Amino acid sequence: MTKATQIRIPATYMRGGTSKGVFFRLRDLPASCQVPGEARDRLFMRVIGSPDPYAAHIDGMGGATSSTSKCVILSKSSQPEHDVDYLYGQVSIDSPFVDWSGNCGNLSTAAGAFAIHAGLVDPARIPENGTCTVRIWQANIQKTIIAHVPVTDGQVQELGDFELDGVTFPAAEIVLEFMDPSDDGEEGGAMFPTGNLVDDLEVPGIGTLKATMIAAGIPTVFVNAEDIGYQGTELREDINGNPEALARFEQIRVAGALRMGLIKTPEEALKRQHTPKIAFVAPPKDYRASSGKQISAGEVDLLVRALSMGKLHHAMMGTCAVAIGTAAAVPGTLVNLAAGGGERQSVRFGHPSGTLRVGAEARQVNGEWTVTKAIMSRSARILMEGWVRVPADTI
Repeated sequence: MTKATQIRIPATYMRGGTSKGVFFRLRDLPASCQVPGEARDRLFMRVIGSPDPYAAHIDGMGGATSSTSKCVILSKSSQPEHDVDYLYGQVSIDSPFVDWSGNCGNLSTAAGAFAIHAGLVDPARIPENGTCTVRIWQANIQKTIIAHVPVTDGQVQELGDFELDGVTFPAAEIVLEFMDPSDDGEEGGAMFPTGNLVDDLEVPGIGTLKATMIAAGIPTVFVNAEDIGYQGTELREDINGNPEALARFEQIRVAGALRMGLIKTPEEALKRQHTPKIAFVAPPKDYRASSGKQISAGEVDLLVRALSMGKLHHAMMGTCAVAIGTAAAVPGTLVNLAAGGGERQSVRFGHPSGTLRVGAEARQVNGEWTVTKAIMSRSARILMEGWVRVPADTI
C-alpha cells in the first residue's frame, strides 16, 4: 500500500444563480496552479471528480451536470478601475479537460459576492449598509461585469425575498450589468460573426436550418423549435434521455461553430464543449415548468430552451440569457421574431424552470449592431467554506 497523502487548499463552495462552483483565491492555490497550464487543469478536474465514466462525480465536488462542474479563481484586479479578476473553468464531466473558452453568467453573481467575502475589495468601497458596486474583470472573455451586491452591517447580505426560477429558496437580489457584451473576445469581435441576422445553416445529415448566430454574453446558435421538431415547451427529460436527439443538437452546434469561425475543423469541437451554446426558440405557449408551476403564454414574450455541455439546461445559463436579451433587442433575429418582432429593450422568456427577464441596450453603429449593456438579476449564497482536499500527486 502506498503512503500517498492529501493536500488541502482553502476553498468556498457557492451557488450563483442556477449554478454551483468551487471558488478559490489565486494566492491560495499551489504555486504550480497559480499560472495557466496542466497542473491547474489537473487540480480542477480532481476537485470536481472528473473525468468520471459513471457520470456521477461521487469522488469530487461536482454534481455531474454542466451547472455544477465549475471552478472559479479570483484575485485582486490587474486592470485599472476594477476590483477583481475573475477566471472561470468549465470542467468536462466525462473527458479529461477544462474549457476556458467562455464565462459563466450565473457564477458571475457569486464572483461579486465572493470578492467581498474573500477580502479582495477595498474596505473603503464597502458601505456599512447599502449596495457595494463590485467591478469585475472577466478574464476569460476580457469584459467588464458590474455586480451590485447588497451589504448589511458591512457583510454581504445573502438572505432575502428575491425568487429566481430554478432555485428552490429565496435569497437577496444581486443585479448584474454585463458591459459591452456584444463580442466574446474572439477574433473579429462582431456581434453577428457571419454579418447576417439570420443565416441558412447547412447541417450535415440534417439539412438547412434558419439560424441566428450571435456573440453576446457567450457565442450562441439560435434555431426555431418547429424547424427541428420541437414546441419550445420541452423539459430536460424530454431531450436528455434521447441520445439521437443530443447527437443532432451537437451536429447543429458544430456547424454553427464552424460558420462563426470559432473552430476550423469539426474535431476541434470536442475540446470546445462550453462554446458556442445551442438554443431553440418558439412563440409563447402555456406549459408546466419542471417544478410543477404552470406558466401561461401571457407571462412570457417567447420560449427558449438551451443546451450546455451537450445536455438541455435545467433553467438558463446566465451568459445565454445575455445572448437572448441582446438578440431580442435586434429586429429581425429569430429570437426577436419569436418574441413578436419590433424594437424592445427587455424580454421575459420561458425556460424549463420558469421565467426570466433580461434587458439589453442595442443600437446600430456604422451599419453594425452593438450592445452597450445587458442587465439581469440573480442571487448567490455560500454553501460551505473551508478546505478542499486532493491527492498530493494530482499536481
